[in-house]
Amino acid sequence: MPQLNIADFPPQLVWLVISFVILYIMMAKVAVPRISEVLENRQDRIARDLDEAKRLSEESDKAKADYEAALDKARSEAHAMVSELKADLAKEQEASQADLEAQLAEKAKAAEASIASARETALSNVRTIAGEAAKATVAKLISVEVTDKDVEAAVEANAKGRA
Repeated sequence: MPQLNIADFPPQLVWLVISFVILYIMMAKVAVPRISEVLENRQDRIARDLDEAKRLSEESDKAKADYEAALDKARSEAHAMVSELKADLAKEQEASQADLEAQLAEKAKAAEASIASARETALSNVRTIAGEAAKATVAKLISVEVTDKDVEAAVEANAKGRA
């Protein structure tokens, strides 16, 4: 093997140094700057993406807070509207109940007046019927004709005695 021949070592070492220097210069001037540029671009893009994500996260948090505030406001407005409607319904119910009670009171007074009138009519009819029955009974029992005036006086006296 010629590589292991000691006489060929110095030219091989010279070419090794020349090759190493050329590769080092090429790596230092071409490859490493391109790699570092790619890494820097990648780092910048990651930083921009993280900043954008942070901004979007803050916007979403703000939107969420706005949404929750709007939801709370809507709930409070709805609660206020329900309370107002309940109060209005209670007032209307009280007003209709008062009207109904007034109508019932009027009907009760009218019914009482009608009952009193019917009672008076019935009592006057009862007195008349009682007088005629008494007159007929007296005529049949003792065969005496009684005058209407005497019959009315007897019925009145009997009615006063019971009252």
